[in-house]
Amino acid sequence: MKLALTRRLFLGVCLALLAPVSAFADLPDTVAQVKPSVVAVGTFLPTRSPQFRFLGTGFVVGDGKQVATNAHVIAAAPDSRGSEERLVIAQSGSGRVSVRLVERDARDPDHDLAVLWIAGLPMPPLRLGDSEAVRDGQDVALTGFPLGASMGIVPVTHRGIIAAITPVGQPLPSASQLDPGAVRRLSVGRYPVFQLDIVSYPGNSGSPLYDVNSGEVLGILNMVFIKGMKENAISSPSGISYAIPVSHLKALLAR
Repeated sequence: MKLALTRRLFLGVCLALLAPVSAFADLPDTVAQVKPSVVAVGTFLPTRSPQFRFLGTGFVVGDGKQVATNAHVIAAAPDSRGSEERLVIAQSGSGRVSVRLVERDARDPDHDLAVLWIAGLPMPPLRLGDSEAVRDGQDVALTGFPLGASMGIVPVTHRGIIAAITPVGQPLPSASQLDPGAVRRLSVGRYPVFQLDIVSYPGNSGSPLYDVNSGEVLGILNMVFIKGMKENAISSPSGISYAIPVSHLKALLAR
């Protein structure tokens, strides 16, 4: 009896050791997998120095010819019909930045999301995960271009956890703090967003928030829209970072 039990235990340990581990990876392996799909979003003007003006971060999705970012990232781009300045995405390379023209875009202002269709050959897209399954305390990472305008187009990764899953909008303590923008944002609804214990910067807007093991995208980092809804009653906004669940990006891509 004891011998049979010992054999079963030994067999179980051997099977566990032989089980495939390709679904999980160390963070350095995951970062190496994610980085080729992270791009800088900006504008390009041949007669300007520098020719590329950084606006924020994006990442490749879909069939490899779409880039996801925040709607506010591209809001500052000029209308291409009346200007020689063009909205582009840029990839970091060996000592230089190569750009691709954005041919069109779709926007979801209620969730501050945008999808850009890019010219050229497809790029490696990131897999979109299940944001409904995200849990407090889950290990996550983000890769983007913090302060990209001054620090350069070099992907930077930060690691942390999901600190809380919290409503996007908070009631204001006084009606005097309501403005048309606040009324519109609060009317969208109190959908949940991810609060992070990760320090991020304005250039990180649009960065993918992903699972550290699988690399699947769980959210899109947002440094403006959510802070304006949750921290507009604070005179000195905190350093808390937030991300919009990827389910809203999936809905935008499905339109």
